[in-house]
Amino acid sequence: MTAQAEPSDRRGTEGGVLNVFSHGILLIWGLMVTLPLLWAVMSAFKTDKEIFTSPWALPKALHVDAWGRAWSEAHMSQYFLNSLVVVAGSLAGTMLLGSMAAYVLARFDFPGNRFVYFLFVGGMSFPIILALVPLFFVMKNMQLLNTYHGLILVYIAYSLPFTVFFLTGFFRTLPTSVAEAALIDGASHTRTFFQVMLPMAKPGLISVGIFNFLGQWNQYLLPAVLNIGDENKKLLPQGLVALAASQRYKGDWSGLFAGLVMAMLPVLAAYIVFQRQVQAGLTAGALK
Repeated sequence: MTAQAEPSDRRGTEGGVLNVFSHGILLIWGLMVTLPLLWAVMSAFKTDKEIFTSPWALPKALHVDAWGRAWSEAHMSQYFLNSLVVVAGSLAGTMLLGSMAAYVLARFDFPGNRFVYFLFVGGMSFPIILALVPLFFVMKNMQLLNTYHGLILVYIAYSLPFTVFFLTGFFRTLPTSVAEAALIDGASHTRTFFQVMLPMAKPGLISVGIFNFLGQWNQYLLPAVLNIGDENKKLLPQGLVALAASQRYKGDWSGLFAGLVMAMLPVLAAYIVFQRQVQAGLTAGALK
C-alpha cells in the first residue's frame, strides 16, 4: 500500500510546485500590465511638479484641470469623436462581413472553399507596412484620402482575415442539429444565420469584437498615412502623438497623461462590460 501511494504523492507534489510556479508567473505578468496603467491614471491627476518630484506617490489632491486642457485645448474631444465614428463603422462592417464569410466557409462545402479560407489565413501573415505605398495611391485614385468612409473600408479589409479565421473555427464547433431543425421548419439560410446561429455564436462574436476594437482603436500607421493634411479628421492615436510632439519645452505632462488615459478608457470599459460574455460557454449560448 505504501509503495502504491508514493507515485500519487509524487504527482501531487509536482502538481503543487507547477501550480505555484504558474501562479507566480501570472502574478508577475499581471503586475507588469496593471502597474503602468495605474501609474498613468495616477499621474493624470497630478501637477507637473508632482510628476517629477514624487512620481510614485499618490497625488496630494485630485487635479482635474489637466483633463480639461487635454479635452479642449489639445482638441482631444475632436480626435475622440473621429475615432468613435471610424471604429464604430469599421467594427460593425467587420463583424457583419466576417461572420457571414466565416459561416459560409464553416458550414457549406463548395469548390474552392479551402482555397478561400487559406487566402484569409494568408492575409493574417501579410505585413500591412508592405501595402502602404500601393494602398495610398489606390485610395488617392478613388478619392478616399482624408475621408471617414475610406478609413472604414481600409479598417474592415485589415481586420477581416483574423475575424474570418477566428469565427470559422468557432462556427464549426456549434451543433448542426439546431440549424437543421430551423431549415426543416421552413427558415431560409439567411434567417437561420441571423436568428439561430448568430445568437449561439455570441461568445465568439464578442471575443473577436473586443480584439478588433482594440486593434482598430489603437491603430496609428494607417490613419497617419491615409489621413494627411486634414487636422480635423485625425484620430485619437494621431492626436496623442501630436500632443506629445507639441510639448517640446512647454512640458504639459499632466495633460499628456490625461489624454493617454482618455484613449485607454473605452478599451478598458469594453472589456469590463463584456468579460462575462467572453467567458460564457457554448452550451449556455445554445440553450438560450
